[in-house]
Amino acid sequence: MNDILTVTLNPTVDLSTSVAHVVPGEKLRCAPAVTDPGGGGINVARAIRLLGGESRALVALGGHNGDKLKALLEHEGIRLIPLQAPGETRLSLAVTDDATGEQYRFVLPGPIWNAAGLKAILAAITTAVPENGYVVLSGSVPKGLPDDIACCIGYKLAKRGARLIVDTSGPALTRLAEGTDSPPFLLRMDRSEARALSGRRLDGRTESADFAAELVARGVASVVVVARGGDGSVLAADGLRLHAEAARVPVRSKVGAGDSFLGAFALALGRGDDLAVALQWGAAAASAAVMTDATALCTREDTEALFDRCPVTRLA
Repeated sequence: MNDILTVTLNPTVDLSTSVAHVVPGEKLRCAPAVTDPGGGGINVARAIRLLGGESRALVALGGHNGDKLKALLEHEGIRLIPLQAPGETRLSLAVTDDATGEQYRFVLPGPIWNAAGLKAILAAITTAVPENGYVVLSGSVPKGLPDDIACCIGYKLAKRGARLIVDTSGPALTRLAEGTDSPPFLLRMDRSEARALSGRRLDGRTESADFAAELVARGVASVVVVARGGDGSVLAADGLRLHAEAARVPVRSKVGAGDSFLGAFALALGRGDDLAVALQWGAAAASAAVMTDATALCTREDTEALFDRCPVTRLA
């Protein structure tokens, strides 16, 4: 089993609740809140643990919210590597309208980093990086850090033989798609992000695979995955184009599906599975995640039960 380190630079304390109906101007009486640790890398680590694996989670923490998040992670048994953040950890609120089933998500701003903070991040990752293992950088990049932070991390990891998996958004994703001297092993994005980067609609899975293959050919990453929601995910690598079906399941909440996918995918790679099997486990975990409420992730039981219902096929 290869070691897995997840990195979360912009975590949140996630509060989720519901009300009878969301209307303006009135005091809305909410159901009891559920509090969860949030942030891409954190959720990847949580998914790995739920699926029976182990990882370590490097998380930037600050202030009272940071203390709360640390306690939540320790309660779940996550192997935490805390990194001091230069301000209060973010708080997010998800409110479900019981009348319509629609969910409203509010995310408060987090701390603003600087050059000294970047140096501390790179030092912490370099110290914690697993030899010949996997590092999963997932989630948004905090304000104050450079858009090419994934490139900076990739350069550090190359010296240790570790492979970088990235799932990010905004300018950081755009910067990665432009190419770098230290490309990640794997880059994952959703269909809307792929559409924005490509300037194309990418309506079919073949079109998504074409774009993923273009990124691989340009050296953006060795492997590119594009999530297509209910149509599963496509993967491209050198000489390989795959599609994994999403299982047909009742959808309760799509929150956490991408993180569950990445957790299962990384865990499969860490166990020595090939890309096709890893893609199938990722699709099964994502399908399991949408069956759970609010910010809950996949379960091991559902993921294992759905594995055969997420077949992988080669695309021409």
